[in-house]
Amino acid sequence: MAINPEPNNIAASVDTVLDEVMENPFLSMQAAIAMLRERTGTSRSDADLKGLITKKAAVRGVQFFDEGSSAAT
Repeated sequence: MAINPEPNNIAASVDTVLDEVMENPFLSMQAAIAMLRERTGTSRSDADLKGLITKKAAVRGVQFFDEGSSAAT
């Protein structure tokens, strides 16, 4: 039996953040990642979290402003 090193479900936490983003559509990707880290204590890389957020957001039609580029993600 494998033990999950992260006690929180990151994917479910992303869903919660996306629910909140619907109320604040100008949230940046970096802010969303920071929210996930604060809530879950995850040690996943920013790139991994960004990928997960981007995939789940695309299904919902949510776009984030990426502070590191001139285009929205």
